[in-house]
Amino acid sequence: MIALHRAAERRFAPWKNGGGQTAEILSMPHGAGFDDFHWRISTARIAHSGPFSAFPGVSRSLTVLEGGPMTLEFADGSRIAAGADSGPAVFSGAAPCHAVVPGGSLLVLNVMVRAPYACAVWRAPGAACQPDAPLARYLLACADILPLGMARHDLAALAPDLDVPEGVTGDNGLIVDILRTPGAG
Repeated sequence: MIALHRAAERRFAPWKNGGGQTAEILSMPHGAGFDDFHWRISTARIAHSGPFSAFPGVSRSLTVLEGGPMTLEFADGSRIAAGADSGPAVFSGAAPCHAVVPGGSLLVLNVMVRAPYACAVWRAPGAACQPDAPLARYLLACADILPLGMARHDLAALAPDLDVPEGVTGDNGLIVDILRTPGAG
């Protein structure tokens, strides 16, 4: 483990559009703001239906950690259903998006990347979605992972060239891989 970002130390702040709350876990490069990050990992509280902020040039991946379900509705009429048992909802941050939250509040893992980067979020210990080695790898604890000293919703930065740590399962861990898109310099 390279670094551990404790959930207990996160502070939630209002969304850019005021419709929810976000707690930044990390952004790269360190200290980058909303306009200049390469990638950003955060958790967000969504209490009710409403619009998402636009992030032109950003690819977004939302994974429901608690609560739900939620449906993301887009201006072109397409929809993405997201719940605790579904995979990540991946969409363009430039696309106008409205979240429909029928069953009460939820907590989501939000991963945002700008080209030339991409992300893959997957349940450990399954095979990664991407064939290339990641530039960065993170482990989000979905439950306490005592052998690693991780509490629920802690995020650990892992060595990207190593396998998922022993004791991490599909029930207790999500892996976030940051990759360089094919053909990018």
